[in-house]
Amino acid sequence: MVFIFPEMTVLHVFDFSFVLQILIVINLYISAYNGSYIHNDQCSPCVREIVSENNCPDNSACSTPPQVEGTFVSTAANDEQMALVVYTPTHLSAFRQDTKTFEFAGRSVTIRQRWEELGVAAVVWDAAVVLAEYLESSVNAQQLAIDGKSVIELGAGTGLAGIVAALLGGNVVLTDRKVALDQLQANVEENSPKSSGRSGTISVQELSWGENLQEFLKPFEIIIGADIVYVEDTFPKLLQTIAHLSDRDTLVLLSCRIRYARDERFLDMMRHQFSMAEVLHDKRRDIHLYEARLL
Repeated sequence: MVFIFPEMTVLHVFDFSFVLQILIVINLYISAYNGSYIHNDQCSPCVREIVSENNCPDNSACSTPPQVEGTFVSTAANDEQMALVVYTPTHLSAFRQDTKTFEFAGRSVTIRQRWEELGVAAVVWDAAVVLAEYLESSVNAQQLAIDGKSVIELGAGTGLAGIVAALLGGNVVLTDRKVALDQLQANVEENSPKSSGRSGTISVQELSWGENLQEFLKPFEIIIGADIVYVEDTFPKLLQTIAHLSDRDTLVLLSCRIRYARDERFLDMMRHQFSMAEVLHDKRRDIHLYEARLL
């Protein structure tokens, strides 16, 4: 099968929207050719997966995927080939809500979303909700102590899980790249733990994995991350960051959906440095939650 794009010039190499359109056309043709059509599942950060951190540093180019009915994927046997998933307007409507409200720690938690401006980094994913639920249920069952503990959330995005940890009494640092910090701060101010009756604190700090780690000198008691395992090029730096922030007493909790074989490869890489166990599989939302400690 051959695709010809007569208008493509050298200038288009860096035009992400043009490349995205080409990928969509190719993907749909391949899907039709292979006869593969599947129903839409829960949304996942697909658009961010087809670009590198360098090509899309602030996700702004990733913020508006096209609205095509149905989800088409290639059935190519090679798992290394990235499939582009196209979502229906029904799924995108949840992302385009300005706010989403949850009930945690005996109070309402309102999270602002900025899908149109920041894309996948600025919406609430199922993995964050499952992680927040796990933190609360584990504390209520006295299986996990967060009150007074130092907690850091990596790739916090909207900050839901970290905010819940603060409402449960943790002293939390929410981290992400610079472009996400304004939204994180807005969500912190909206959901201050001071009114929750617990002693938790929360702050926001820039952290790009593997960079300026000397700014985080002491190990944290709890490290959390929700849906941060999907871009394979970032795996070494992510592992470096987790290891730097840990000691053998640190509890690491990672919540994610396993979408591709490369996600399993990350877990295999992590097992070389950490003891790991799956502590939860939310089958309804297909989210796995792993507990890890430095070897």
